[in-house]
Amino acid sequence: MSDLRTTLVQCDLRWEDPEANCRMLEEQLGELGGNETDLIVLPEMFATGFTMNSREMAEPMEQSRAVAWLSEQAIKRNCVVTGSVAIVEDGHYYNRLVWARPDGSRVCYDKRHLFRMAGEHERYSMGHDRVIVTLKGFRILLSVCYDLRFPVWLRQSPGPGEHFEYDALLCVANWPAPRRHPWRILLQARAIENLCPVIGVNRVGEDANGMRYSGDSMLVDFKGEALIDEPRDTAFIETATLSRAELDAFREKFPAWRDADHFTLADGVGF
Repeated sequence: MSDLRTTLVQCDLRWEDPEANCRMLEEQLGELGGNETDLIVLPEMFATGFTMNSREMAEPMEQSRAVAWLSEQAIKRNCVVTGSVAIVEDGHYYNRLVWARPDGSRVCYDKRHLFRMAGEHERYSMGHDRVIVTLKGFRILLSVCYDLRFPVWLRQSPGPGEHFEYDALLCVANWPAPRRHPWRILLQARAIENLCPVIGVNRVGEDANGMRYSGDSMLVDFKGEALIDEPRDTAFIETATLSRAELDAFREKFPAWRDADHFTLADGVGF
C-alpha cells in the first residue's frame, strides 16, 4: 500500500496572461518536487483566470504554452502536475483539465458541467467522458469546478464484482467568494457519500470582471474531515498525505457502499 503526498496550490491569477501566471507559479513552487510530493494541484484555468474569451485565449494542445509548461514542470519536479486550461480542438473549445506526468505523458478531462450563469455553456463545449487516473495506487476521478454540484456525475460506479470505482476525487476551481459556503459543504459531501478523500483547489484574488475568490482550498478525508483547510483569501502552498491503509480500513469498518442504490442516467449510461 502507498501513501499519496498531495500539494494544494492556492494562488491569485493574472488576467489572460499565461506567461505571467506560469512564471509566478514556478517562482512560488520553488524547489518543490518528487522528494516532497507526488501531486501538485493548480486551480481551474490557472493560466488565464476564468475567461469566457475562448476564441482569443484557447490554444491547440500541442501549441498551448500552459500545457507545455505543465509537462515541463512535471518532468522537472518528478511528480504529477495538474490544472485546467482553455483548449481548442477540431473547432470546439474546452475547459480541459490536464494531468501531466513526470514521464512526459498526459491525460485529459474536459469539463462536463458548464457554468451557464457566466455563459460558459455558450463559449465552451461540454465534455462527455468521466476520466480516472492512477497515482501511487490511488484511482482518482477528475472534475472541474461546477461539476462538484452534480453528485450523479461524480458518484461511485463500480463494475461487476468491484466495490469502488475510484479512491479519491479531485476538483480544481475558480469558485467565487459569494458561494464559498456551498463549495466547502459540497467538497465534504462528495467525500462522505463516495467514501473517499476529496482534493479541492480554488483561487484567490479578483478577476477582470470584478469577481472575488475566497480560496477555501481543502483536502478532506473519507469522512469529510479536513487534512488541509485554509479558510482565508491569501495564497498558500501546503502538502498533506493521503493514507491508503486508513482508507481501506475505514471502507471495511464502515461498508456503507453495500447499501448503495443502483441507478441509470437519463441518457442511458448505466451506473
